[in-house]
Amino acid sequence: MIAFWVVAGVLSALCAGLVLWKSARVAALAGADDPTAAVYRRQLREIDDLADRGLIPASERAVAHAEAARRLLGASDATAAPWTVDLSQRKTVLAFAALTPLLALGLYFAVGSPGMGDQPFKARVAAWRGADPSELTPPEMAVVLKSLIAERGGDPEAYSFLAQAEMASDNPDSAARALRRAIELAPNRADLWEGLGEVLVVQMQGEVSPQAQRAFQEAVKRDPKSVSARFHLARAQVAGGQRAEGLAAWRALAAELPATDPRRAAVQQVIAEAEGAPAPKFDNDQMAAVQGMVASLAAKLEAEPDDPEGWVRLVRSYAVLGDAAKRDATLTEAKARYAGKADILKALDLAAKTEPMR
Repeated sequence: MIAFWVVAGVLSALCAGLVLWKSARVAALAGADDPTAAVYRRQLREIDDLADRGLIPASERAVAHAEAARRLLGASDATAAPWTVDLSQRKTVLAFAALTPLLALGLYFAVGSPGMGDQPFKARVAAWRGADPSELTPPEMAVVLKSLIAERGGDPEAYSFLAQAEMASDNPDSAARALRRAIELAPNRADLWEGLGEVLVVQMQGEVSPQAQRAFQEAVKRDPKSVSARFHLARAQVAGGQRAEGLAAWRALAAELPATDPRRAAVQQVIAEAEGAPAPKFDNDQMAAVQGMVASLAAKLEAEPDDPEGWVRLVRSYAVLGDAAKRDATLTEAKARYAGKADILKALDLAAKTEPMR
């Protein structure tokens, strides 16, 4: 680290010296004539040369020539002030230029960490690869996955995990590239197409773009029961003016989902919003059944906690019911349990963002 700051100080001094040298050259021109008139004379010669070579028509030559001549006359009539330089400030400027790198280096020694060793990126990657994955941040996990893929070659699962780490790092562009690479290796996996569509929706800030629609269509071709893909395709239809078709697709999706599935209530809610009607609500018996199902799922997870899909369902259920306290507590507990599983963390975050029933 010391060597770095010494080199930085030397480079700063060289830059300051270069600036002063250029300034000295300009100062040597003190008292010279104003070069403006010479510039306009050269412009007149260039206009004539272009016209003689047939590069500009005669009409444009006359206009350009007249404008340049007008500026030349204006410059000739103006009182030219000779360039001057105040040499009395030279010593002050030189002193500041020499002292600035020294002051910066002294300040670093006073408040910085000169004893800290270098931290080359390659060494940090090696440390991250040897660390417990649960202790890595999403950006660090993404770097580790990239290094492993570069070293061992990637498979669809590796690229899928990389995409999840990139999304957790708030980097949807890289996530989309990773998923496209995964799809090249496994074009028949519906979950990869569905994931790509969701990433593209995030890229477009919630809009289902034509590219996202194609990804969702490919997912449905391979898995006709893909809930997320069907939901977004219907949303694209509604947004694109095919309101009746989109609503029909949403209704079909809601009808296929079990009555106790929180996703059904979410689909019914967007249907109601699209129709401008109040969102449907469970009656007392239905609500009691849903709450009983959620309580049963929570009890099952307490007895057998190694069930990531169960944790995702429980977080989504609390979100749909509007119980923010239990949703957040369950989300925190599940994230702690699956801290090193980027795919599970992503699913938990998505579940927590499910809109509640209104």
